[in-house]
Amino acid sequence: EAVVQEFRPAQVGESFGPTWETCWFKVELSIPLAWAGREVHFVWESDGEGMVWRDAQPVQGLTTEGEKTSYILTRSLKESEPHSLTLYVELACNGLFGAGKGSMIAPPDPDRRVTLSKAELVVFNRDVYELLVDLEILLDMAQLLGEENQRSFQALYTANQMVNVCDVTDPSTFPAARDLAAAIFSQKNGESQHTIHAMGHCHIDSAWLWPYEETIRKCARSWVTVVHLMEHNPELTFACSQLGLIPVLWQAQQFEWVRSWYPGLYARIQDFVAKGQFIPVGGTWVEMDGNLPSGESMVRQFLQGQRFFQEQFGRICSEFWLPDTFGYSAQLPQLMRGCGIQRFLTQKLSWNLVNSFPHHTFFWEGIDGSQVLTHFPPGDSYGMHVRVEEMLKTVKNNKDKGRVNHSAFLFGFGDGGGGPTQKMLDSMKRMSNTDGLPRVQISTPDQLFSVLEKESSQLCTWVGELFLELHNGTYTTQAQIKKGNRECERILHDVEVLSTLAVAQDSVFQYPASQLQQLWRLLLLNQFHDVLPGSCIQLVVEDALQYYSEIRRVGAQLQEEAVQSLCRDLLQPKARSTQSTLVLNTLPWERTEVISRPGPDGTETSALVTVPSMGYALVQEPFVPPQPVTVRKQEDGSVTMENGVIAVCLDTMGHLTSLRLLDSGRESVPDGCYANQFALFDDVPLYWDAWDVMDYHLETRKPVTTLLKPLEIALAGGLRGSVRFSLQVGKSSTLTQEIILDAMCPYLRFLTQVEWKEAHKFLKVEFPVQVRSTNATYEIQFGHLQRPTHWNTSWDWARFEVWAHKWLDLSEHGFGVALLNDCKYGASAHRNILSLSL
Repeated sequence: EAVVQEFRPAQVGESFGPTWETCWFKVELSIPLAWAGREVHFVWESDGEGMVWRDAQPVQGLTTEGEKTSYILTRSLKESEPHSLTLYVELACNGLFGAGKGSMIAPPDPDRRVTLSKAELVVFNRDVYELLVDLEILLDMAQLLGEENQRSFQALYTANQMVNVCDVTDPSTFPAARDLAAAIFSQKNGESQHTIHAMGHCHIDSAWLWPYEETIRKCARSWVTVVHLMEHNPELTFACSQLGLIPVLWQAQQFEWVRSWYPGLYARIQDFVAKGQFIPVGGTWVEMDGNLPSGESMVRQFLQGQRFFQEQFGRICSEFWLPDTFGYSAQLPQLMRGCGIQRFLTQKLSWNLVNSFPHHTFFWEGIDGSQVLTHFPPGDSYGMHVRVEEMLKTVKNNKDKGRVNHSAFLFGFGDGGGGPTQKMLDSMKRMSNTDGLPRVQISTPDQLFSVLEKESSQLCTWVGELFLELHNGTYTTQAQIKKGNRECERILHDVEVLSTLAVAQDSVFQYPASQLQQLWRLLLLNQFHDVLPGSCIQLVVEDALQYYSEIRRVGAQLQEEAVQSLCRDLLQPKARSTQSTLVLNTLPWERTEVISRPGPDGTETSALVTVPSMGYALVQEPFVPPQPVTVRKQEDGSVTMENGVIAVCLDTMGHLTSLRLLDSGRESVPDGCYANQFALFDDVPLYWDAWDVMDYHLETRKPVTTLLKPLEIALAGGLRGSVRFSLQVGKSSTLTQEIILDAMCPYLRFLTQVEWKEAHKFLKVEFPVQVRSTNATYEIQFGHLQRPTHWNTSWDWARFEVWAHKWLDLSEHGFGVALLNDCKYGASAHRNILSLSL
């Protein structure tokens, strides 16, 4: 499509754009005959991301930020080679890290333009390049090994001799200078030296500071460069994770994109997979957030990912690779083991703001006792550049020295793609077994973990979650994304329950497997670790919300089809009176609840119904509760509600001043305290605005006290009683809440709507309770865990803001209070106050 376009002349220095646009360049080259026998490069430099196409196939990514600015036309120009050729350069008008206005993580500048700063045909002097790599490593050794190490002086004096021997105007002196360096690099290590397992890596965020669509091209740019390197460096291994950040990690979604958009490149990748160089790791559909997806979602991440790898590459992943996610649920070890994975790699806990995590290699134990061998690369990065300093840090920083003698080293540009460079590989060859430096070998995840397993007898065990002491704001940022995720998880659950029941009852019904897979893959894509957390640009948010809408729309259709099949006879007009209502229960326990249903005149009416577990009931005459809800307004404007199970009292501001369990008379709200208290906090983190909320925000607490509409009775009782009020929040936001008590119901419901217009503010709702416990319990995937309610240690107070799924609970013997939600994740329990972040 691009080739048939009409091209106009372009000049170096010209700018192109705006942001997210694509420009194609037709580059016609003529190599001088006098360059016979020389290495010839096409050099292209711009502040956009480029890709060279040759013979209708992508051949090289070009990114100045990723130190890839040249395409090798020939390594030694032969007379038989074509001296004139045409290339095409596809230029994306955005940088490696998007197009932030003023800073990397600022919103994109829509009017930014990229400049073509260089387009040249050049002769590359490889002898000079090799000399420079030699000198760079020797000088780093001299500077970094320290005065107490004789190798630093040997490196220094060797570099000095090289300068003396080398005459830059006489290439014949270069070999003698290189021989001096080779003598140093050939002096071998001792047997006990630490071994570093180096793997190419190119972490590509599926969406972050750029939209999903741009990631497809990032994968192609990065992976075609890796394949090109492999063709000339058969020792290179690449672990491909996510959408393509590091050449050792794989994310199934990114492979699927490349398979669909770049079939020629994909075929070359498959060849290198077969050779064992391009290594699928990861095991999930995307590198999902490690905290917020439900248990079922996490299972589907592994199911879809492992199935893709099995179908495409004939094997499942034995390592779970999740280097850049904001914490790791205590349920993950059990899920990994259940999906055929016993090894785990990440490095994100090196970002901890308060406590330094005590291990780099250890066993991680989940809530059921399942264990996985876990490794954090001691260099605390998945984007190393193969410098002497990084090699030394990998050994010095290793917190498990003596227990194990091997560690990972992931090299290549990442996050926005890029991957390894030829210079990184050339530097590694010099450092592979040089006295004074750690032993370095190109390796694979399997080789690393296999040797760690043999050395694992003295490793320590970490029990419970791997909590990241940073980015706590991602549990709450972008409320609509959080709501969409929870709703769509519920919709897909319900569709599968009802469709399964329909299949069991009606052999003609076709289970919607392909449609469900498409919907699940959309939901799983949105659980990527910069999308579900909300740490992405507005373009990505818009895409994500559109995907949620699609899941809701198609999910509703599939649900209706399943119900029509499952309950066909009951839905016939003759089978039911005009007053009957079909009620379905997709949860695995019998439920008695008040529902709303359309009345004869079209108005909503309430009915108390009982529906069996995973079943349905035709409700004609709703039964009457043993005790109706009573709602009474007091002289001071407060309102009491009671249903025979609990009794509540609310003041005119909507505060819950009393919550009593009637059979015991136990009061839940402490004297003089207000539950359902909204509070506003300043939210000005140190740097990562959408990611972080800092502990000092707690010092800025301001209760919400501006009443717009005082408490009034909305429903007077019977099957349902409710009250309603409105508050002003901050300068220009409003909050409206309806508080509902249903007959026979042991809990109070709060329907809350906020029109949010604040900047750098954080809204929470607090529930002080008359319960004393040193631990609160939080729901996580397929289970729960406890976290302290005190701040005795730095590990305790670093959890000032934590995540939970549908509930958190504070209980003592015989009594407790739980706070439930349908779309929130951020929470905390300090002393006796349960808090939900809105």
